[in-house]
Amino acid sequence: MPFSHLLRSFVLLLPGILFFPNLAQAELNRPNLIIVLCDDLGNGDLACYGNKVVKTPHLDQFAAEGVKFTRCYAAAPNCSPARTGLMTGRTPYRAGIHNWIPYDSPMHVRKDEITLATLLHDSGYQTCHVGKWHLNGNLTDTRYPQPKDHGFDWSFGTQNNALPCHKDPVNFVRNGKEVGPLKGYAADLVTDEAIYWLDEQRDKAAPFFMYVAYHEPHEPIASDPKYTELYEPQGKPSIYDPEVTSFQAHHGNLTQMDAAFGRLLEHLDQRGLRHNTLIFFTSDNGPAITNAHPHGSTGGLRDKKGSVYEGGIRVPGMAQWPQSFKRPQVIDTPISGVDVLPTFCQIAGVAVPRSLELDGASFLAAFDERPVRRTKPLYWQFHGARGDDHVAVIDGNWKLVGRFEGGSLPPHGDIFKEHQQRIQNAEITQFQLFDLTVDEITDVQSNYPIMARQLINKMQHTFESVQADNPSWPAWEWPRKEGLQIRAYVESLKAQPK
Repeated sequence: MPFSHLLRSFVLLLPGILFFPNLAQAELNRPNLIIVLCDDLGNGDLACYGNKVVKTPHLDQFAAEGVKFTRCYAAAPNCSPARTGLMTGRTPYRAGIHNWIPYDSPMHVRKDEITLATLLHDSGYQTCHVGKWHLNGNLTDTRYPQPKDHGFDWSFGTQNNALPCHKDPVNFVRNGKEVGPLKGYAADLVTDEAIYWLDEQRDKAAPFFMYVAYHEPHEPIASDPKYTELYEPQGKPSIYDPEVTSFQAHHGNLTQMDAAFGRLLEHLDQRGLRHNTLIFFTSDNGPAITNAHPHGSTGGLRDKKGSVYEGGIRVPGMAQWPQSFKRPQVIDTPISGVDVLPTFCQIAGVAVPRSLELDGASFLAAFDERPVRRTKPLYWQFHGARGDDHVAVIDGNWKLVGRFEGGSLPPHGDIFKEHQQRIQNAEITQFQLFDLTVDEITDVQSNYPIMARQLINKMQHTFESVQADNPSWPAWEWPRKEGLQIRAYVESLKAQPK
């Protein structure tokens, strides 16, 4: 059946789906839905996105046989806000997630936020989260809304990073209970749990939604030697694994994640689940490119993680749904993490409450070579960057970047009193207009004053709307348990005999 005909059949059956979910499932065989999210994976970190060195054969094949987006954007330039946008379909500042969430931070995705998992769960989907969570400060503290409060039947993961590193982590939590020390590498442990849930825990009579959030290639990195040995030693030793260089650790980490992803795909094939399963693969933000691991790649885009310039927010984005996507495609239409909720809900025939202030739009039409209908421009706001605090909007090939008055606070995680005051009192005072078909360096607003004015108006309108929703959080103080764990681990490595 042509995809456009399939889409119309969804629309025609929507009333039945909403009021008789079990009947609708029998009539329609609703698809399974999977999000696979990587952590700090840059736009140039995969072979299928132009990397000439890294080995990612499973993702390369996935892209070649499916849909590859050349302009896929994360919902924010760092972890927690991006994941919030992905799960809620809302600009993360609207939901109160201003920065990455350390252990025991008061900042969290509030219980009254409506998530994709909740909408799918309430319509009859079985739901599972495995991997990094990072939408609250503690996965065992019931004062925070937990994955089950946001629609997940099953959860196995970490509050933030796998600690003390990707190898033999000690901080995984399953359904609110600490698991204790584990043997193996994070990507494999996450994939193992996903397979276990698919085979042993879900109701196989119902469609499922699975959120697979790999930790790779976020620090602290550790990779199986069988992957690091695929790469020649370059640069200084990895501070997390002194037996290899940081180059080998980072690139091996990508190959290890790729192998885990390939194993998940193979299992779906073996169980006959692949044909009617939509899989969307992406990243939470651009590459970190730190002193410890400077090997992430933006593919030549401007800046990196923490920035609203392209290098901080443009990421890989790929999809497969064999039952409906019959041919490989490369799609240049801009899409964002905030678009996933409305897209998945449209595919599943789930109504989004009209009272929900979404910032994303369904990009289902893009698969059928039709334009995505947006009522708002794509929007980013960030106050924790290493450079100036910025706001950005994209409308087609045009991008407007605004700078907030007053400079920036030093880079940090969490949310502090002075940080919140800055956000609440922020004013946009300087603008740059870019034609992204040319570059993101040349300010062209003097050449296109009408377009500049239109985007400035859209930016200001969206900014005021977000500010009106943006909550504040109680003050909190360092040190954090997570930071202490990482520092203790690094110090123990330094103390080992050479």
